[in-house]
Amino acid sequence: MSKTRTKFVCQNCGMETPAYYGRCPQCGAWGSLVETVESRGPARERRERGAPATRPARLSEVTSAEERRKVVPIGEFNRVLGGGLVPGSLVLLGGDPGVGKSTLLLQVAGLLAPSAGPVVYVSAEESAQQIKLRADRLGITADDLYLLSETNLEAALDAVDPVKPGLLIVDSIQTVYLEELTSAAGSVSQVRECTARLMQYAKPRHLPVFIVGHVTKEGAIAGPRVLEHMVDAVLYLEGERYHQYRVLRAVKNRFGSTDEVGVFAMTGDGMQEVANPSEAFLQERSPDTHGSAVGVTLEGTRPILVEVQALTSSSAFGLPRRTANGFDNNRLQMLVAVLSKRVGLGLGSQDIYVNIVGGLRIAEPAADLAVVTAIASSYRERPVDPNTVVIGEVGLSGELRSVNQIERRLNEASKLGFARAVIPAPGGRRQLPKVSGIEVIPAASAAEAIEMALVHGPVGGA
Repeated sequence: MSKTRTKFVCQNCGMETPAYYGRCPQCGAWGSLVETVESRGPARERRERGAPATRPARLSEVTSAEERRKVVPIGEFNRVLGGGLVPGSLVLLGGDPGVGKSTLLLQVAGLLAPSAGPVVYVSAEESAQQIKLRADRLGITADDLYLLSETNLEAALDAVDPVKPGLLIVDSIQTVYLEELTSAAGSVSQVRECTARLMQYAKPRHLPVFIVGHVTKEGAIAGPRVLEHMVDAVLYLEGERYHQYRVLRAVKNRFGSTDEVGVFAMTGDGMQEVANPSEAFLQERSPDTHGSAVGVTLEGTRPILVEVQALTSSSAFGLPRRTANGFDNNRLQMLVAVLSKRVGLGLGSQDIYVNIVGGLRIAEPAADLAVVTAIASSYRERPVDPNTVVIGEVGLSGELRSVNQIERRLNEASKLGFARAVIPAPGGRRQLPKVSGIEVIPAASAAEAIEMALVHGPVGGA
């Protein structure tokens, strides 16, 4: 029988101690000691008894049978997973409270139950009656969907085993516990050991498992970082709580790409997939508004048109504010400096606010030109041409740099009725891309691009 003991390990220097210290005695880091469990497992006991251990196999002896994925009947969810659920995989789903994690997984469970066999939804946070109320609201009536309200993970797995499920959902990993550990549910040792127990249960049975994870106030999944290393895929459900749209993003996927995203709309009937995110994000756009520009960002293989809004106003204090929602604040500071130094806009005394409409978060540099164009439009009080999209990365010298897959972006803009596109001028022997239905306008610098995008005259000065 395996034996366990608790110890504290410094996450900075690796020092181990049986007692907790607020400050590591070896490296001096504060709050770096975390509780871990050291187990004397069966492998060590076999070695001590002299029992034969498993032997390594030659690469040529290992069969490479392709595991057949279980296709999820939600296209956007299936896209993020890489084509479906791999048997025996552990998928961790994180997100802010109230963003829709439980709702989305309950819909997945209801749709997969008829085809994937019995699906068991283990909830350690809600009773079966509460989940039933949500299922009635979502219109889920699958007979092969089983509900279990249990916080003891061993008892839950014992109850699940006779059902022989085709999919297991645990909501959430921070609220289940193992009796053999004395620490409270949600502690570092409990989260790690519960995940390891689920992995040991799922892999031999080729059972796909969804695990819901809480997030900290910084946005990271609560618990040890090793939790994300243990699972096969880590998905984040993003979106502002008071916005309609949600974005499902993979930050780790052993069986597919981490570039794909899925877009959903939160409605009274649950999470509805958005087949055309560009059209959804632009449906409330006002074409004659100052400080609004349309850019094309690439999420995986999917181009998405987004509206970037900016507002500039005279600062009432000595230090002007720079605030971004859905865009990196440090990059915003850099772009404002480029506008002041290279374009000649007097933004030194201006408060600047940037917002990505729809709750989308953009990290791609190709959105730089849309941000600087929106800021210039607000500062000069001149609208951007409503039929124009702007695409490009802005360098520190004010030059425009090329972005990848420009033709795909232009095709998406053309489909939505845009007639003009301002893009970086091609360098060397490269030629301008030709896309039917849209006029491509090259620009060498941010100042030149802004002049071409804004209505009525050049840009510069106050």
